Amino acid sequence: MALFSVTNPGDEVIVFEPLYANYNSYAAINLVHFVPIETSIVNGFHLPKRSDIVKKITKKTKAMLICTPNNPTGTVYTKQEMDMLVDIAKEYGLFLLSDEVYREFVYDGTKHVSLLSYLQEIPEQAIVLDSLSKRYSLCGARLGMLVSLNADLMHGVLRIAQGRLSSGLVDQLMASKLTKVEDSYIEGVQKEYEKRRNVLYEELKTIPGLIIPKPEGAFYTIVKLPIDDAEDFAAYLLTTFRDNNETIMIAPATGFYVTVGMGKDEIRIAYVLNIKSLKRSIEILRKALIAYKKV
Repeated sequence: MALFSVTNPGDEVIVFEPLYANYNSYAAINLVHFVPIETSIVNGFHLPKRSDIVKKITKKTKAMLICTPNNPTGTVYTKQEMDMLVDIAKEYGLFLLSDEVYREFVYDGTKHVSLLSYLQEIPEQAIVLDSLSKRYSLCGARLGMLVSLNADLMHGVLRIAQGRLSSGLVDQLMASKLTKVEDSYIEGVQKEYEKRRNVLYEELKTIPGLIIPKPEGAFYTIVKLPIDDAEDFAAYLLTTFRDNNETIMIAPATGFYVTVGMGKDEIRIAYVLNIKSLKRSIEILRKALIAYKKV
């Protein structure tokens, strides 16, 4: 809905890859061209310098789209990074769309910097996207929100929203009860995900040749495997490999890039399993990598 409101067919939107795969679908539906800027696993997929972003701006550029904490990388953008993006949006007259669905899930004392804190600086250009799906584990309810001070933009969003009718009544009734959920619930969920993050990170670091930046938020990470083709390895896991008659299913990272050919040796991991299952999954991954290299 945000893309529908801020772009016309053929317009460009700057994105930072790897990115949430469904963004590509939304761009296709709105006939928008994504202009990808690569981020690196070496520095935990943080943003490149300002000049690398600015040089991608053309007369067709209408917006920048970010996700922080990030799906699929687990990166949390710093205040300096957010300052930079807001400054670019202000100077070049661009909309800045900030997907903040995972904003409660940040670790190691890191603070999430929301675009909401910049509304007075770019009141017409800031768009914050949020959802109940991750915060309360309500993915199937499809309840979210779009926040902007731009009245014209909100009118555009309302038009497409009316075309989609509304969320289900049962979903809305369920969400209406969430005001009674104590803050301790979110705090407990955040602490559990941080424990899982720690287990995942420490266990994966023991696998030779594997590269993993420490996730700072959300419950995802991109991992570089010591192989050439994650797609082929994923097929091998499902069709050939077994350890005590168990295997795992992985998500090759190529689908999280706009640029064709990127992420061929990477996978995305979502640490949504309990710690026991998480440890077992990593054990299977370790053994499968050894067996795969012998094939």
